[in-house]
Amino acid sequence: MPLTANPPPAPAAVNDTLPARLQAVEARVGAAVLAAGRPPGSVTLVAVSKTFPAAVIRAAHAAGQRHFAENYLQEALDKIEALADLDIVWHFIGPIQSNKTRPIAERFDWVHSVDRVRIAQRLSDQRPAGLPPVQICLQVNVSGEASKSGVEPGEVQELAAAIGDLPGVQLRGLMTIPEPSDDAALQRLRFSTLRALLPSGRSHGRVPDTLSMGMSDDLEAAIAEGATMVRVGRAIFGDRSA
Repeated sequence: MPLTANPPPAPAAVNDTLPARLQAVEARVGAAVLAAGRPPGSVTLVAVSKTFPAAVIRAAHAAGQRHFAENYLQEALDKIEALADLDIVWHFIGPIQSNKTRPIAERFDWVHSVDRVRIAQRLSDQRPAGLPPVQICLQVNVSGEASKSGVEPGEVQELAAAIGDLPGVQLRGLMTIPEPSDDAALQRLRFSTLRALLPSGRSHGRVPDTLSMGMSDDLEAAIAEGATMVRVGRAIFGDRSA
């Protein structure tokens, strides 16, 4: 479907509240970076826009946000098409089925949820030749939940070594979605576990530099433990309908 010259606006309530929510999250990130003694700008805010329409993403972009993450492939592809006129960096953060890797390889800049050699191989093989490699993170299950995707901590080194030479992807670091907790000490323990694993992602002399961890309720703990990307949805966009 061709892009319209005048895309539909976001709902008025979103237009009114979204810039303030985004500014508040940016302030939280900045304060956490300062508290951790880290340099300004060392953490990238990735807005998790799943279930929200393209008009809302457009409004967030107008407010200054550039990195957006999606979980659901077909929904994401529709939004990428509708927002092709914007300078957005697209991140895929959902589970990946082998038969869905081609559009991910073709349309996304980052993939945070790689947990199998086969997925990395397919992303590499299917990345269009004219594009830079897909930037990927290995998803690690640091809290041992059976329902969570991700490799076990002890498997990181082997997986990193297996995918280090793939030409269509670049291994940038590690990602985790730990079990939710209100305990700040436990939050930091889980994030410190991922941080300690980062050297295990070294492959062929290349040292990973990305820790994708921390969401709306625990981004401060993640930044304190070295997060370089935080993935925030609800605190920016509000509660989801699904």
